[in-house]
Amino acid sequence: MRRKLPALTWVLMCAASLACTAAWCDDDDGPGHDNEHAARDMIAAGRHTFRFDTFGDEAFWGDTLRLHQAIEGSRFGGVGAGVSPKTALAVGLKVDVDALPGSLIQALRRGQVNLDDPATTLALLKLNAVIGVTGFFSPGGSSLRSIGIQCALCHSAVDNSLAPGIGHRLDGWANRDLNVGAIVALAPDLSAVATLLRVDQATVRKVLAAWGPGKFDAELLLDGKGFRPDGNTAATLIPPAFGLAGVNLHTWVGWGSVTHWNAFVATLEMHGKGTFFDPRLADAEQFPVAARAGFDNVRNDPDLVSSKLPALHFYQLALAAPAAPRGSFSAAAAGRGQRVFQASHCDSCHVPPTFTEPGWNLHTPAELGIDDFQANRAPARGYRTAPLKGLWTHLAGGFYHDGRFATLAAVVDHYDVQFSLHLSPQEKSDLVEYLKSL
Repeated sequence: MRRKLPALTWVLMCAASLACTAAWCDDDDGPGHDNEHAARDMIAAGRHTFRFDTFGDEAFWGDTLRLHQAIEGSRFGGVGAGVSPKTALAVGLKVDVDALPGSLIQALRRGQVNLDDPATTLALLKLNAVIGVTGFFSPGGSSLRSIGIQCALCHSAVDNSLAPGIGHRLDGWANRDLNVGAIVALAPDLSAVATLLRVDQATVRKVLAAWGPGKFDAELLLDGKGFRPDGNTAATLIPPAFGLAGVNLHTWVGWGSVTHWNAFVATLEMHGKGTFFDPRLADAEQFPVAARAGFDNVRNDPDLVSSKLPALHFYQLALAAPAAPRGSFSAAAAGRGQRVFQASHCDSCHVPPTFTEPGWNLHTPAELGIDDFQANRAPARGYRTAPLKGLWTHLAGGFYHDGRFATLAAVVDHYDVQFSLHLSPQEKSDLVEYLKSL
C-alpha cells in the first residue's frame, strides 16, 4: 500500500511543479516561445510588406506609365502642373502623421504649410508619409525618378487626428475616398494599358474616369469589360482587408483565399515582379485579355512577391475588425435587431462570429436576387457572403459589391422582398442598428 504524503509535502510538490512549468514557458529556448517569437516576427514582416513593399512595381507605374512625371510637374522635371497635397487629399490619398517630424506637424496645425505646392507633395514622399505610395528619387533627391504602390494604398485609412486625410494609420480599412481611376489617369502614357486592351488611350481614360471614389476594377485587365450592359462602370467597391481570419473566399466574387488574391493583385494588378499561376485565366472565352497576355502563368526572375506572401497573409489574418464606436448606434435597438437577425435566419449565411459561412461561402446571383454581370467575371460565377464585422467602417459608397444599395436600410428592404420576411418598419430599423453595431 502506498504511503500517504503529508499535506505540506503535496503543497511543496505542486508549487515546484508550477515553478518548473513557468520556467519552461519563460525559457526562450522552449518550443512555446519559439512559436510566439515566430508569430511576432511574421506579423512585423507582414506589416512591413503591407505598408511599404512595392514588389518592384515601380517599373510599371514609373518607367512604363511615367506617373511620377505627372506628380512632380514640369517645374521639377516632369509634365504638367504637378500634384499638390490638396489635390492628393482630394483624390483620397492619405498621409501618415507618424512619419512626419514634429516641426512639420506644428507647421500644419498653424496653417504654415503650402498645400497647393507640388513641392510639398515631393517632401511628403521623401518622408515616406504618403500611405501606399513610394517615391524613388534621383541621387541627391533633386527629382522624382519613379513611383511605386503598396497594398496599403487601397486597404488603409487614417483616423484624421491631425486633419482630414492626415492621421494615424488604420490598416485593413477600405479607403472609400480613394479615386484610383483619377490617379491612374494622371499618367502621361497609358499606351501599355491601351495595347493590352486593344483600345486607344482615350478609351482607357474614359473607363478610368467612370470608376469614382472607392472603386477599382480588378477584372478589367482580364476580360476588357469597362462598363456594365446598363452603361454604369464595371468597377467594384474596395473591400476591407480586416476580419478575414476564418473566412474562406476573400473577394466579392470568390476568386480564392486571401493569399491567392495577394499573389493575384501583387503580380497582375500592382504589376509587381512575382510568380502567379491560375490556369482558369487561360479561358479565352471568359478572360480574353488575360489569355492573350499569358496571365494564367506569370514568372519573373527575380521573384519579388512569393517570399513575402506567408508573412503578408499572417498579418492580414491578424487584423481584427474594429469595434463600433460608442454612441454610433442604439444599443437597445441593436439588441432587438439581433433577435430579428436570428428569427429571420440571416445567421444561416452570416454565421457568427465570422458572419459568413464556414466553408464554401458563395451563392448564385439568383439566390441573392441580383444580376449576374459581376459574378460572371470570375471563375465560380457567384457572389461571396460578405463578412459583416466592422461594417460601420465602410458605410460610404454604398453596399454590395458595386454599391447599388446606398444605405443599410435599402439592403434590408431588398432582403425583406427577396426572402418574403414581412418585416415591420420597426424591425427593419432595429436590424439596421444591429448591423451598425457589429
